[in-house]
Amino acid sequence: MNYDVIIIGSGPGGYVAAIRARQLGLKTAVIEAAELGGICLNWGCIPTKALLKSAQVFEYIKHAQEYGIQVGQAQADFKAMIQRSRDVAAGMSKGIQFLFRKNQVELIEGFAKLTRDKKVEVTAKDGSKKILEAKHIILATGGRARELPHIKIDNEKVIGYRKAMYLEKQPKKMIIMGSGAIGVEFAYFYNSIGTDVTIVEFMPRIVPVEDEEISKQLEKSYKKMGIKILTSSTVEAVDTSGVGCKVTIKTPNGIEQTECDVVLSAVGITPNIEGIGLEEVGVKTDKGKVVVDEYYRTNVPGIYAIGDITPGPALAHVASAEGIICVEKIAGLNPHPLNYNNIPGCTYCQPEIASVGLTEAQAREKGYEIKVGKFPFTASGKAKASGVSEGFIKVIFDAKYGEWLGCHMIGANVTEMIAEVVVARNLETTGHEIIKSVHPHPTMSEAIMEAVAAAYGEVIHI
Repeated sequence: MNYDVIIIGSGPGGYVAAIRARQLGLKTAVIEAAELGGICLNWGCIPTKALLKSAQVFEYIKHAQEYGIQVGQAQADFKAMIQRSRDVAAGMSKGIQFLFRKNQVELIEGFAKLTRDKKVEVTAKDGSKKILEAKHIILATGGRARELPHIKIDNEKVIGYRKAMYLEKQPKKMIIMGSGAIGVEFAYFYNSIGTDVTIVEFMPRIVPVEDEEISKQLEKSYKKMGIKILTSSTVEAVDTSGVGCKVTIKTPNGIEQTECDVVLSAVGITPNIEGIGLEEVGVKTDKGKVVVDEYYRTNVPGIYAIGDITPGPALAHVASAEGIICVEKIAGLNPHPLNYNNIPGCTYCQPEIASVGLTEAQAREKGYEIKVGKFPFTASGKAKASGVSEGFIKVIFDAKYGEWLGCHMIGANVTEMIAEVVVARNLETTGHEIIKSVHPHPTMSEAIMEAVAAAYGEVIHI
């Protein structure tokens, strides 16, 4: 059982790396202990987007009269929404099976562990074991929901994101701990279908990694929807001894006691590095993550790590990019190291959030003299015609050299628009080149050009 490359984990880092390795002529095997496609495909990116689409369609139906359409009383079928989400995930998993067959990637089911002699021991579900060997071993084991020490996830009353995707019954009231992407996406989904939702965030504002103006706009939008938001607050205790949950929340105004059906813990993820043999072979870790160089080599020759178990952003597209760079280097190519300063972030709540580069505060902290431009979707003909005029696009440029330092968007479909900025920044495009590049009208994306024009005092439509 000898291979050129063995990849442990089949998430967006592992399966993409495997297919690229086969394209480069490397004999490749992937070991997977759970579902093909990992968390992203089965319990993260894809099924959550299916749920969010169901919620969005339901919202459209509820507001159909605003578009001149009369419909009867709409009802959310919670079980059917959950089933559609699971069906979408299952279909995508079958798609990866097809890609593996097409590219002759060998899939081995079981739990993988590195051995002292740098081989891989695979334990199948029936307990049988086999030993595999490869010149290169890539760890792509991903992450799982982080658990707070004082609030244990029991997946009945205190749940993680995975359980939130297949609850047997829609909760009447839900408290969400954390307002990162997972927290605000589930807040939108459950609120839209009638659940009373409260978000509890430790930081002074929700989506705290985003530009401050983005946070303010999302909070305004969410409060308008009826979502309760408690910032600078923490869940101190959850009593699950009764029918529901009795929750103790520490806020700036004192202690609050409230009740709910379910508490969703959305306070980040924990890398899956336990039990995979890192200690046995001497792979170095720091703060719970595997230490790697710019080509994802660990301190042990022949062993690599990509994705959520490494220090970079825990994003599916980052893991995929890392996997490609890693195997291209193994194959003897000369790939450029990944530019972590140009990684787009997307949050699929409504309104959506998309961003790349520095926030305004970060740019000022770094000492840049900046030009800031902002274009509201209330001034966009396409947004007004579509009935989705909430939000704006904000751009930040270095005033001295014209470098595009950052872009931050909140509004409908902005996750589909951020790629223009990523490519432009990668090509070191100037603001004037964006202004002079004719954008189609009417589109949401022309707001990028308008925001850039605003930064340089040339905006027309505001």
